[in-house]
Amino acid sequence: MRTVLMVAEKPSLAQSIARILSKGRCTSRKGLNGACSVHEYTGSFQGQSVRFKMTSVCGHVMSLDFIGKYNNWDKVDPAELFSKAPTEKKEANPKLNMVKFLQVEARGCDFVVLWLDCDKEGENICFEVLDAVQPVMNKGGVREQTVFRAKFSSITDTDIWNAMNRLGEPNRNEALSVDARQELDLRIGCAFTRFQTKYFQGKYGNLDSSLISFGPCQTPTLGFCVERHDKIQSFKPETYWILQAKVFKGKDSPLTLDWSRVRVFDREVGQMFVNLAKTSKEAKVEAVSQKEKTKQRPQALNTVEMLRVGSSALGMGPQHTMQIAERLYTQGYISYPRTETTQYPENFDLKGTLRQQANCPMWAEEVKALLSAGLNRPRKGSDAGDHPPITPMRAASEGELGSDGWRLYEYITRHFIATVSQDCRYLQTTIEFSIGTERFSCGGKTPISAGYTALMPWQGVPLEEALPTCQPGDAFTVDEIRLVERQTGPPDYLTEAELITLMEKHGIGTDASIPVHINNICQRNYVTVETGRRLKPTNLGVVLVHGYYKIDAELVLPTIRSAVEKQLSLIALGKANFQQVLQHALDIFRRKFHYFVDSIIRKQTELMEVSFSPIAATGKPLSRCGKCHRFMKYIQAKPSRLHCSHCDETYNVPQNGAIKLYKELRCPLDDFELVLWTSGARGKSYPLCPYCFSNPPFRDMKKGMGCNECTHPSCQHSLSALGIGQCVECDSGVLVLDPTSGPKWRMACNKCNVVVHFFEHAHKVQVSQDSCEVCDASLVMVDFNKARTPLPGGETQHTGCVFCDPLFQDAVELKHATMRRTAHRGGGARRGGRGRGRGRRPNPKKPKDKMAALAAYFV
Repeated sequence: MRTVLMVAEKPSLAQSIARILSKGRCTSRKGLNGACSVHEYTGSFQGQSVRFKMTSVCGHVMSLDFIGKYNNWDKVDPAELFSKAPTEKKEANPKLNMVKFLQVEARGCDFVVLWLDCDKEGENICFEVLDAVQPVMNKGGVREQTVFRAKFSSITDTDIWNAMNRLGEPNRNEALSVDARQELDLRIGCAFTRFQTKYFQGKYGNLDSSLISFGPCQTPTLGFCVERHDKIQSFKPETYWILQAKVFKGKDSPLTLDWSRVRVFDREVGQMFVNLAKTSKEAKVEAVSQKEKTKQRPQALNTVEMLRVGSSALGMGPQHTMQIAERLYTQGYISYPRTETTQYPENFDLKGTLRQQANCPMWAEEVKALLSAGLNRPRKGSDAGDHPPITPMRAASEGELGSDGWRLYEYITRHFIATVSQDCRYLQTTIEFSIGTERFSCGGKTPISAGYTALMPWQGVPLEEALPTCQPGDAFTVDEIRLVERQTGPPDYLTEAELITLMEKHGIGTDASIPVHINNICQRNYVTVETGRRLKPTNLGVVLVHGYYKIDAELVLPTIRSAVEKQLSLIALGKANFQQVLQHALDIFRRKFHYFVDSIIRKQTELMEVSFSPIAATGKPLSRCGKCHRFMKYIQAKPSRLHCSHCDETYNVPQNGAIKLYKELRCPLDDFELVLWTSGARGKSYPLCPYCFSNPPFRDMKKGMGCNECTHPSCQHSLSALGIGQCVECDSGVLVLDPTSGPKWRMACNKCNVVVHFFEHAHKVQVSQDSCEVCDASLVMVDFNKARTPLPGGETQHTGCVFCDPLFQDAVELKHATMRRTAHRGGGARRGGRGRGRGRRPNPKKPKDKMAALAAYFV
C-alpha cells in the first residue's frame, strides 16, 4: 500500500483537516519533535487505496540569514551585506528539529499533499517542506505527479473536501516573490541597522534604545507618524468668529441655527454681520426641504478593514487582532483572515453561512427575518483573486472563544450579516432662515428603516429632537444673536486605523505584514501608543525621520518601497525575473547606504546632538578603568554599558538587571574593578570584569561571560574557585556559589535560570578544594549560626556534598530565578561554552535518589 504525506501549517490545522478527511477515524501520535502530531488513516487517493499521514509544520521551516562570520557586528563592514555576504537558509526554530521530523515522516512516502496557508507565504513554506522531504521520498514514475497543493479558504467539511478533490501544484513564482522580499529586507535592514546602531550608541549616552533599526517598510511606517507629529508641532492656531443664532416658535424648544457664511477671520467684519442681523426681531422661513437618504450597507470584510476596526472599535492592536483571527481560523470559526478581496464569489453560499447564525440570541431575530424575506444582494467590491472575504464559518459563544476572541468573532459575524441586509434609510429635513440680511439653516435626521444598522447600531442614525413643523413664510422669534470667538485646532496624532489606511494607500507592506511593521515601531521605542490607540512618536523616532529627510528623503518616503512591492508582485505573477528585481533593488539601496554613511556626520549628527547627550557627559561614576585607573561611568539607558571618557572606550555589561560595584575588587588579568550584576532579589547575580566581558581572555570563553563562567585557574572569583557541580536541569551549566548572597546563601547555574537556596543564616559558606567521592562535585564548607544550626549536637561547622550529604539535604531548595529575557543582536542568542566547576562535574551515574531529593524542592 502506498503512502501519502500531508502537511499543514499548524498542528491544530492538521488535526482539523485529518478529522474531516478521515471522518473521525484517524489514530494520532506525537512526532519526534514533541510539537507536531501525526494523524494516520487509510483511504482512497488518485483511484488507489493508500495510507495517509497528516502532520504539520509550525509556520516557516527555514529562515534566511547570513553565514556565520557575517553575523559578527564588530568584524564586518555593513556595506558588505549588500552583495559580498552570502546568505543561507537556516532552520527557523532549531529546537523543533523540523527538518529531521519531516524527513522521518516522509521516508518511504510516495506522494505529498501540501495544506499550507493559501497565500504567498504559504507557497514559500510549500517549497521549504519539499526541500526537506523530497530527498527521502520514494521516486515516482517518469510522468507520475507526486507533489500536490490543496487550495482552501476555511476549515469546513465542504471546503476541505473540495480542496482534496481539486488538488493543484504549488506556485513557484509566488514562493520566489517571498524569497526576494526576505533577502531585500535582510540585506537592507541589517546594513542600515548595524551601522546606525553602532554609530549612535557609541556617541550618545542617553539614547534609550538597544537597537536603532531600519526597515524598508518599517521606516516609511514611522515616517507617516512623524509627518503628523510635525503638522501638530508646526500648527499655529488662528482665531475666527461665527454668528450663533437661537430662534423659537411658540412653546417649542429653541433651535440653534448654523450661519451660511460659516465663519470669518476678522472680528470687526463679524460684528458688522451681527449688527445687520440684529435689525430684525424675526427669523423668516425661506425654504423647507425633505429628502430620503440611505447609508449603504458595508462591503464584504477584508483584512485591512478588520485590522482598522480591531484598533478603532475593539481597542486591540493590529498584531493582536491578527493573532486572534488566525486562532479563530485554525479552530474553524472564521474563514481565512488574510485577504484583500471585498466581494463574495458567485458560488459563495450566503444563505447557508447565514443560516448557521439563526440560533444565536444576539442576532437571531434579524437573521430569521432575512432568511424569511430573502437576502439582499451584497454590494460589489473588488476581487483581488486571493481568498473570499472574512466570514463566520460556524456558530460560537463567548464561553468557547474567550473575551477578545468573542469580540472579534462578534464583529466579523455582525459585519457579514450586515452585508446581506438592507441599506439604512432616513429622512433628511433642512429649514433655511433669513434674519435681516443673513441666512441661517438647521437640519435633522429621522430614521425610516434601520436596515443593516440593526446589526451595527454604532453606525445608525441617532434619534434627534424633532424639528418643528413649518412652511416657507413662517416667522420664528429671535431669541439671541451673538458673535462667538473660536480657534482652529491642530490635527490629532495618527490612530492605528488611520496608519493602516495610509499604508494600504501607499502600498507599504501587505495585509499580512502591516501589523508586524506597526508593532516593530512600537517595540523599537520609536512611537508610543496613547489613549485611543493613537501613535505618538518618541524623541528618537522624530530625530531619526528628520535625519533621513535631511540625508535622503526616499529612505523614509513610501515611494521606493511601493515600487519594490509592485516588482515583487510581478515576480509572483511570473512577469518579472527574480534575480533582476533583487539586484536592481539592492543596487539602489547600496548607493543610498554609501551616501547615508558619507552624510551622517554632517547632517544627522546635528539633529541628534540637539536631543541627546554625548556619551562622555552621561552616566554616573561606578568603577575604575584598568588602563588609566580613572572612574568609568555607568550608562543606564539601553543598552546599559560602562564608558571611560579618558580612554574613550566603552564596555558592554549584561542587560535587564542592576549593576553595582563589587567590593572594589580587581580582575587579576587586567586590573579593572569588578562589578556585580543582579536580576533582583528573587533572581541570580554574579560578578564580572568589564574588560573580560567584552574581550574574552581564554580560548574556551566567549563574549558576554562573567566570572561565573571564567576558567582562570587561580582567581578567587572564577568558575574554577566557586563552581560546585553540574546543574541538575540543563546539560551544559555548572552551579556556582554566589558569594554575595549571605545570609540567604545560594548557588546559581551559569547557563540556565536554576537557583539553589541553601544554608540560610549560615555565617560563612565556602567551596572546598576537595570533591565528593560519589558524584565528583566540590564539597562545601559551612559555618552555621549557633542558635539556628541544623547539625546534630549543636555543631556549627560541617563540610559535605550538597547533593549527597544527608545532613545537608533538608537545607537545600531548588528554584527558578526570576529572569527577563535579553535580546542579543547578531546572528542569534549567545551560547556560552561548557563550563566545568574546578575541572570536575558530577558523575552522570550519580544515584537517582540523591537527585530526586534535591528536585523534590523544585518550585
